[in-house]
Amino acid sequence: MTNPSSATPASPTGTGGGCPMGAGAGAVALGGPGFDTEPQELYRSMRREHGPVVPVELPGGVPAWLVIGYRELHQVTSDGELFPRDVSLWNQWGNIPADWPLLPMVGTPMPSIYFTAGAEHRRHADMVVPALEGADPFEIRQHCEQLADRLIDAVCSRGTADLVAEYAEPLPVLVLARLVGFPDDEGADIARVLKDLADGGPGAQKAHLRFGEHMQRLVADRRARPGDDVTSRMLAHPGPFTDEEYALDLMAITAAGHLTTADWISNSTRLMLTEDQFADALSGGRHSVAEAMNEVLWEDGPTQILAGRWAARDTRLGGRSIARGDMLLLGLGAANADPHIRQQVTASAVRSGQGGNSAHLAFSHGEYRCPFPAQEIAEIIARTGIEVLLDRLPDLELAVPATDLVRRPSAFLRGTTALPVRFTPVRTTGDAL
Repeated sequence: MTNPSSATPASPTGTGGGCPMGAGAGAVALGGPGFDTEPQELYRSMRREHGPVVPVELPGGVPAWLVIGYRELHQVTSDGELFPRDVSLWNQWGNIPADWPLLPMVGTPMPSIYFTAGAEHRRHADMVVPALEGADPFEIRQHCEQLADRLIDAVCSRGTADLVAEYAEPLPVLVLARLVGFPDDEGADIARVLKDLADGGPGAQKAHLRFGEHMQRLVADRRARPGDDVTSRMLAHPGPFTDEEYALDLMAITAAGHLTTADWISNSTRLMLTEDQFADALSGGRHSVAEAMNEVLWEDGPTQILAGRWAARDTRLGGRSIARGDMLLLGLGAANADPHIRQQVTASAVRSGQGGNSAHLAFSHGEYRCPFPAQEIAEIIARTGIEVLLDRLPDLELAVPATDLVRRPSAFLRGTTALPVRFTPVRTTGDAL
């Protein structure tokens, strides 16, 4: 999940930062081609050399711990008092420049559902979660079908497409834009903003500012003209919230659901196009779509690493001494491949979705996990998007060798930069949407 956060650091409390694992102690650089190509191979190597809690180094020499053990990650996410999502505790603030590229992903203290802890987090959740629950699943599917048809209509007559840029990435944000109350014409710009934000490059902080401006305008518009949407339901909540809080929570909802759902669509479609085991999906096998989507959550989850948790006091975890204020990164992808849990979840359970779904950590775990209504929305968008695609373009096939597909250069998110396909050209729907 992408972390929606502030572009400029505040002045959080906390001690000045020393390296949690000590200088020169063999920290693993959190980046490079290993994370882009074969992250599971890299995780296995980390597990052999470091155990379930790995000393890592972020860009700029910033230290952190990467939790790759399933039991240890479960422990961290289950104990919100010892390991809160409270970035103000970070002991590295004195070493973080204002233009640090991962700052929008790691976050700074702010009154948002994503960056508050304890009672304050629950106050935001009590407002946001019911607003998401108010979204009708049948209406979500209808929006998704309409918008999916629109995107396919733009490419269906030419017989080729890039399913990432032209379908999987725009579809979730267009649906989410409708759900929160945006007009359709703002969806494309929000998609570009969120991609720049998630990539963590030099444009990430400017993208964050533009993202906030979109949400501030939306809050003002829905306050003046309420409708049947998530924003209006949030504004109708009786609790006292500021416009800044509403905007930040809307940023959290939209950012967390956009690129992760896009990668769920593209990773599942790639699996169907490259693995014989899932070929039935291409000929209308709906159960095989569910199998592929569940397989992706276990083996190729959109969110590989999630930032973060911070130790509220000195403690021990996985044989490591964790100092107060150390940052812990949640290695969701690595934990799902932990031999300890995989020995307990049979291959048939993982692939069938019976017994495996409740055990994976693709949506994190504990108090700060992705809210259940948000998970449901993501699943509806991803599954509907895949089903409409296969219905409209039934002879879909890769246009390049599978070995030529390039992964997004990110240790945090797992997706494909492009998914070129070819198919027999078909007519547009002709619907006036």
